[in-house]
Amino acid sequence: MVSSAEPEIVNNEDARRWEASLDGQVVGYSEYRLATKRVIFTHTVVEPEYEGRGIGTQLARAALDDALARDLRITPYCPFVRSYLKRHGEYSAMVDLPGSGAPEA
Repeated sequence: MVSSAEPEIVNNEDARRWEASLDGQVVGYSEYRLATKRVIFTHTVVEPEYEGRGIGTQLARAALDDALARDLRITPYCPFVRSYLKRHGEYSAMVDLPGSGAPEA
């Protein structure tokens, strides 16, 4: 049964991923790596039965807002995060696209 509640979005720093949970079950996550003054987003997953409910968008927004608040540069290897950034220009000053010559480690 799919819950209609809003997911809880938390940063699981030990696993290096933002997680969306419903009723205590992780239903989506966005993985990242940290580097000096930078967060590198590598992969986002939402379980198939929870797709289309905006969970990926909530994960991206929480993770990117956190990066902005911590004054971290953003490098999006994850296609979902990259797509989100294209639609949300408020993060553009902090984004270095892969291959742009910006240091990643």
